[in-house]
Amino acid sequence: MPRPGEPGPVPPTRVWVDPHAAWQDRLFERLLERRIVLAAGVLDDDAATRLSAQLLTLDAEGDDPIRLELQNPRAELSAALTLMGVLEVVRAPVHAFASGETGGAALGVLACCPRRAAYPNATFTLSEPKLQFGGTVTAVTAREQQARRMVDSLYYKIAEATGRPADDIREDARRGRTFTTAEAIGYGLVTERATKATPPAE
Repeated sequence: MPRPGEPGPVPPTRVWVDPHAAWQDRLFERLLERRIVLAAGVLDDDAATRLSAQLLTLDAEGDDPIRLELQNPRAELSAALTLMGVLEVVRAPVHAFASGETGGAALGVLACCPRRAAYPNATFTLSEPKLQFGGTVTAVTAREQQARRMVDSLYYKIAEATGRPADDIREDARRGRTFTTAEAIGYGLVTERATKATPPAE
């Protein structure tokens, strides 16, 4: 028994280990062995760096097609542009498969892939990227100019992929236009519907 005023025994600390961590790592390794890159959830700068490393590694290992799985991606503008830059220089053909909802800056990543397939229940939303500014007037003005150039790069890439004028893309983004898979094919956002017979790439 501790004396009055003395600290009592320290209770044991339980350390929880994620039982799925090792399984997920093995799964990602197996996907990479088959030249499949998975992009899911929030695409921030760290995720863009990781995905860029995976794409560049696979590109260095050979010219066989790479399959990019986009599952409900929500991309920050700077991260999307980083990944778009890598996709522009990768020599191996990249075939994107979109599932869930793809919108905003993530559409730029999709647009960088020459072949773009969508699963039947996928949806696509053209929307303006959200940006936040703070600081001095000079700093805010400089960041606004930089952001405008970044948004222009995004719209120009989507326009190039769809064969539509950039001003039309910009206007549809302001309206927050949403597409089903069939509508996205008609618009040019995707090139085909994913099926069991869809090959990885040509």
